[in-house]
Order: sequence, then C-alpha cells, then structure tokens
Amino acid sequence: MPPHSIGSGTISFGLVSIPVKLYSAASSQSVSFNLLHAKCGSRIRQQRMCPVCNEVVERDDLVKGFEFAKDQYVKVDDEELKALEGEASKAIEIAEFVPLAQVDPVYFEKSYYLGPDKGGEKPYRLLSDAMAQAGKVALAKFVMRGKENLVLVRSAQNGLMLHAMYFAGEVRNFDEVSKGESAKVTDAETNLALRLIEELSSDQFNPEQYEDEYRQRVLDLVSSKAEGKEITLAAPQAPRAQVIDLVAALKESLGKKGAQEKKPAVRAKATQPEKPKKRAQSAKK
Repeated sequence: MPPHSIGSGTISFGLVSIPVKLYSAASSQSVSFNLLHAKCGSRIRQQRMCPVCNEVVERDDLVKGFEFAKDQYVKVDDEELKALEGEASKAIEIAEFVPLAQVDPVYFEKSYYLGPDKGGEKPYRLLSDAMAQAGKVALAKFVMRGKENLVLVRSAQNGLMLHAMYFAGEVRNFDEVSKGESAKVTDAETNLALRLIEELSSDQFNPEQYEDEYRQRVLDLVSSKAEGKEITLAAPQAPRAQVIDLVAALKESLGKKGAQEKKPAVRAKATQPEKPKKRAQSAKK
C-alpha cells in the first residue's frame, strides 16, 4: 500500500519555491501492551484522581498548568496557547547551506521523506541534484502543528529528506557528564584498540543486518500463548566478567576474531588430500 502524506509545505530558497508533501520516514515497532484486570481479563479504564478532593476528575474539568516553583502552578488555557503559536505557514524557508559533517547527530529528532507536490517535480529535482553535487544540506524553520521547528533538508536516496531537529537550548551540555578524564590510557592499549576497530570495520552501513530480536521473541511468546502452547522460558544469560586487565581483554578479542576467520580455511584444507591417493592407485593397476 502506498504511503499517505501527513502534510504539505513549500521549500523556498532565493526566488525558487518547491511544493512538497511530507511522509513519515520511520515508525516505532515496539510491542505495546494494555493493562487488564487479573481477575477477569478485561481491559481497565484509566481514571484521573484529584488527591486533595479525593474524587475522579472528568476531562472537561481539567486545565493546563505550568509549575514555576515547587507545587506552584500558573494556569494556562488553550486559547492563550493558540494565540502564541507560530503563524500558520507551509513555508520551509532555507536560511543557509552547510556541510552535513558539521551537524552533530545529537540534534536529530525525527525524520520525514519529502516528495514533490503537483507542479513541483522540476524544482524538486533541481534542488536535490544541486545539493548532492555541492555536498551541502539546508537548515530552515518550519511550523508543524503550531510549533516552530528547526529542520534540516538533505539530498538522499535520489530525493529529499527532512529532519526535525532540537534547538541548541534543548540539547544538554555534555560537560555536565563525567568522561573518565582521570583515566590514563597507554599507547599499547590504544594500538590494540585500533587493531580491533580495524578488524570489526565495514566499508558501509547495512541496517538490514540488524534486527529487533527482543521484539520478535515477545511476538513469538504472545503467539504461542494465544495458541495454548506450553511456554518454556530460556535460562538467563550468564553476566559478563568484569574487565580487570584491559590489554588482556583486547588481545583475547583479537584472538577470537582471528580464529573465526581461520576456521573455513582449515576445513577446506582437510578435504583436499583425497584425490592424489586415487590417482596413485589407478596408476599402480
């Protein structure tokens, strides 16, 4: 089934305008569950309870509140928030072009595919091809659902993609987190780590080789239970031993990698000596 557009917009740079449609580029496949009453198996209803009045509060009696101090709130209604929303606009106005390598992935929040809307095919192709040749991505502002967003537009897979991004103020300062500065790493340890990285390296990213194995195990469990099968739980995996000698751990990792690569060659060698013997027997006859 073809994907459904979730919105539309217009990319503008200079005097060029490109009508586009937005499509979700990805969606979470996490397994979700409902809460049931253990006694009868019926799905329960969530109720909102006021702990002060000790009564169930209906949706119509709820208002939004912003906590400006501990247990102190300012009430805000929907009309006040609506008046503060960004101007209703479908314009994705490009502010600048930058190299993709200069954009830290920590700023990426959600991804969308962009497809040309009616009449936008030629400028769409022009922008996609030009950005690919220039090796640049575009930064722009875009209002979605009343909220102003920082977005990045890039040429990818012969088309255009849009990434909603976090603003700088939304990304926490990494300096607040300890990075193990007091630890001393030797040149020998670094060289071993570099060798291991090289042995585990690939020339390109192949996402299809990585699967959500936990999700599949959960679905298999649910399917088996639905069919009335008896469930046997696997024994928990033994915890990994704590690393005491870093150099020894690196060498062992390199040794395992080397042993895996040598195994096929050993098996092939063991099957080869048979033919010469047969030739020798036929010559003797």
